[in-house]
Amino acid sequence: MPESREIDPRFALAAYPPGIALARWTPLGTAGGFSGSRIWRGVASDGREFCLKAHPPAADAGRLERVIHRWMAIARSAGLDFVPAVERTRDGRTVVETSGRAWEVTAWMPGRADFRDDATDARLFAAVAAVARLHEAWAIDRGNAPCPAVERRWQALVDWEELLSSGWRPRFDADDSIRPHAEAAWNLLPSVLPGVWPPLMRWLRQPVPTQPCLCDVWHDHILYDGDRVTGVIDYAAAKVDHVAVDLARLLGSLVPGDSERIEAGMRAYTAVRPLSHPELVPLLDWTGTIVAVVSWLRWLYREGRSFPNRTSIAERLAGLVRRLQFGLSHSY
Repeated sequence: MPESREIDPRFALAAYPPGIALARWTPLGTAGGFSGSRIWRGVASDGREFCLKAHPPAADAGRLERVIHRWMAIARSAGLDFVPAVERTRDGRTVVETSGRAWEVTAWMPGRADFRDDATDARLFAAVAAVARLHEAWAIDRGNAPCPAVERRWQALVDWEELLSSGWRPRFDADDSIRPHAEAAWNLLPSVLPGVWPPLMRWLRQPVPTQPCLCDVWHDHILYDGDRVTGVIDYAAAKVDHVAVDLARLLGSLVPGDSERIEAGMRAYTAVRPLSHPELVPLLDWTGTIVAVVSWLRWLYREGRSFPNRTSIAERLAGLVRRLQFGLSHSY
């Protein structure tokens, strides 16, 4: 059965006003993502366009409504029209819980995620400036604590070392298109892992400014019309962290391994707002790459997770392997 039919959106749509519920909805499946979400694009009779998203079964509906949608509303109130507006149900909620999932409807954002087709500095700086403006809008919820992104990376690597200590090793299928990249990643890890512990340790207990961050802002989540950013999409991973986590994820995705353009991107950020502890950006970029590798190996070969598009996973792993190879040759 096609994955777009695995869940029926009609039960969720019934909670919305007629303009949304009766729109013409087109299933987009996972829309290229790996989270387990499902996406539909809707066109209303008056021409308005919407995005219906069924979050993964484990998603916290309460947090989505009370925290993430509140942050999105704050950004919209600050005039950030590249942040999707969240639609409300007939009873005023922003989340529908049905079919074992949390559902939301937002405005469909115009533009295309096509930075790699036209990777100019103007477009790079526009993406960075958009994220900086979003951070500025979200700076009303500020704190001070050890960097959560550092703590997450540290724990992920501790868990990985414990898994290896148990004797586990991945078993690669000779006929699997993922195998060459997964095997290359596995073989590279012993060379990169020893070097990540000392820099992470230095930051593990050091307080830094924290505030809401996207935490998963990458190439496919930045939409453009020419050089203009028209959409920053997918807020599901948003959480309190240091803003360097977003710069690391964004710049590491748009200009991976290009230290000069990464530094230029950081300057573009500071042209909009200050950046404390800029040295966290390259650290979180590099360690995030390593954690992504161990996560994919664990998901695929330990937990046996199933993903609909293995070709996309192979491409993702191939890119991560290139990052590991580049990092080793340039002594991150």
